[in-house]
Amino acid sequence: MARRPLLPDRLKPTRRALLIGAGAGGALVAGFALVPRHYATPLVAARGEHVVDSFLKLARDGSVTVAVPACEMGQGVTTLLAQIVAVELGADWGRIAVEPAPLSPAYADAVLAAHWAPAWLPAWLPVPADAADQPGDALARLRAERGPMMLTVAGTTLAQFEAPLRRAAAGLRALLIAAAARHWGVATDGLDTAGHGVVQGKRRLDFAALVETALGLSPPADPPLRAMPTRETPAAHPAGSRPAYPRLDLPAKLDGSFVFAADVRLPGMVHAAIAHGPQGDCVLSSWDAPAAARVAGCLGVVHAHGWVAAIGRTWHAADRAVAAIEPRFRPRRAAATDVADSNTIDAALDTALRKGTPHRLWAEGDPAALLEKPSLTARYDIEPALHAPLEPPTCTARIEHGQLELWLATQAPEAARREGARGAGMAERDVVVYPLHAGGSFDARLDARIAGEAAALARATGKPVQLTWSRWQDSLASLPRAPFAARMEAAMSPDKQQLLGWRGRIATPATFRETTARVLDGEGAASARERWQATADPLALVGAMPAYAIPECAIDHVPVTIPLATARMRGGADAVTAFLTESFIDECAHFGGAEPLSFRIAMLGHAPRLVACLQGVARLAMWGGGADASGQGIACHTLALAAPEGRREGHIAVVATARAVDGAIRVERLSACVDIGRIVNMDIARQQIEGGLVFGMGLAIGGSTGYAAGRPLAGHFSQLGLPLLADCPKVEVVFLDSGAQPFDPGDLGVVAVAPAIANALFSATGLRLRRLPLLSEGT
Repeated sequence: MARRPLLPDRLKPTRRALLIGAGAGGALVAGFALVPRHYATPLVAARGEHVVDSFLKLARDGSVTVAVPACEMGQGVTTLLAQIVAVELGADWGRIAVEPAPLSPAYADAVLAAHWAPAWLPAWLPVPADAADQPGDALARLRAERGPMMLTVAGTTLAQFEAPLRRAAAGLRALLIAAAARHWGVATDGLDTAGHGVVQGKRRLDFAALVETALGLSPPADPPLRAMPTRETPAAHPAGSRPAYPRLDLPAKLDGSFVFAADVRLPGMVHAAIAHGPQGDCVLSSWDAPAAARVAGCLGVVHAHGWVAAIGRTWHAADRAVAAIEPRFRPRRAAATDVADSNTIDAALDTALRKGTPHRLWAEGDPAALLEKPSLTARYDIEPALHAPLEPPTCTARIEHGQLELWLATQAPEAARREGARGAGMAERDVVVYPLHAGGSFDARLDARIAGEAAALARATGKPVQLTWSRWQDSLASLPRAPFAARMEAAMSPDKQQLLGWRGRIATPATFRETTARVLDGEGAASARERWQATADPLALVGAMPAYAIPECAIDHVPVTIPLATARMRGGADAVTAFLTESFIDECAHFGGAEPLSFRIAMLGHAPRLVACLQGVARLAMWGGGADASGQGIACHTLALAAPEGRREGHIAVVATARAVDGAIRVERLSACVDIGRIVNMDIARQQIEGGLVFGMGLAIGGSTGYAAGRPLAGHFSQLGLPLLADCPKVEVVFLDSGAQPFDPGDLGVVAVAPAIANALFSATGLRLRRLPLLSEGT
């Protein structure tokens, strides 16, 4: 039987980087010790190809391959980066292909390194006040390259890679123009590229005819860029219009030929299912080994400290065997508090909020005097939330000729390589990672533990092994978004019309420090949690400082120790802090009898882009002032990211129309006005915002779980309260035309939905809901 291709032709299934069983030349192999200033290109040319630089390959037929240093998770990043090259190069979209970039410091993400500086800088080294504003700083570059920090997270890909991709494409364009000028015997002035050829008036030479000559020329040191980078305006690309640059991955996903991690097949491969211990510091204590032998198709059992797996001819046989052996786990230590339990977690959060030591993270002035007797105080709570991507974690591992090969979808290929080396007992230089596209993630694929488990199974069996976590195991073993408890306080002017003081006291684990300790340093979940348990974590509360002009304002973090390791989720900390800010600002408006929209705008004179979003969404949603029983609620938020050319911002305002019906929430309409600066691809931007709105709605009305004895109380999709297709509201999105630097929309669509829905329900019912998910127990 013919083997299914891993990806459609335009996504380069045979270009070594993704070819099953390919050699190390196109795989993620790293063997550097020190970080030089310049790097040889890590790309390897296949037959008929020429490597142009670290981002581009040119084939004899003129087709161009773009190396994409990011994980495609459905967000369209492969299309986006390829489009940047196509526009700058003047290429035909039908002759552009992509392949995953190999793990190399050539693709180090210094923007992300600067953004995450508070998490990785040594404790003894004070974090500069502008650390997150200096992605060009030598320290940030060094940290990015030493990893190398090659992660897909926090929306940094466009900010980091648009400029080098444009330079690479401009350099190739200059070579092709020079080759055409030599062929025609003319000067390069007046020559340009379009439609995959060099043109001069009516004359045209296809790239294919110029390949050999162009690559024999010396590339320019500083190739000129086009005057205008790729840009699509909202007016020229309305909703429903045909995209100018259709997604490269869409055809194969529609016809079923696209290959995900579970589709990988290797000669002699066996399958594995696994059982993990409860959340907390637990170890395997017993299992019924003979029971596995009675399951048809089971080939054996492999165990480690925190898990046990069954090997089978099929995954279903392995899964039945895991169930048959009835594994049992116990806490590593005698303390019951080492195992995740919602009562223990809630008690810890409550105690920390009331009695814990606060760490001041940010302040404008000091609101202490104003808040000795606050005008308004409110308590908010957020439960742990599961990522719940559609695709379960899957990894295939093979050990041959002293080399470990791994096939998996991962946002953190370096972490996957490290986990695989640890699981196989091999050096990292002997590990090859073949990155695959993910069927959703929402940042779940920052966790690379499955690579270590699959490697250990391949080592134990001596065969290629494909390990897939069941849906229950995904819910059990995956690390959720952290829980939060917050007390918000406000001081109003005597007439209740002005907000004078604001303080947020927020209790939550040092969740971001935990995440980076695992992802960047390879630390285990339990040890990372223990090491950072009493440490302030600015990145865990990013976005907590209100965008509003409040004279006296402060945010305090109260670190709390809970028996649950936690992780980043789509939307990041802003998805929580926006809920706190925008819900409480709404309370302040109603406390003073003010109209919520005008109350916000009055404090945003310094933020015209955010004001424009508020005004735009008010028109779009026919905002009625949020009057009683209207069922309308409004919220807004700004995300920011430092880039080499300066601060980038994304702004969003959302109006939700919602009602409580028979004890359930019915969201009827979500309207959003968005400013993400210059838009590279309107179709993808719209998809990201629309998808983010629905994802944010899912987190507002469901998506969370409690824990008992370390096990999630909601372990399957049907128990998470996620919206079904019939539950999805009318969604309408407008984009503002902006010349500002582009901002990634992936997280932006998520952040303002929950407070907008909560505020809408207050308008509809008069009941203020301060717990996520809304209408959950304890509201």
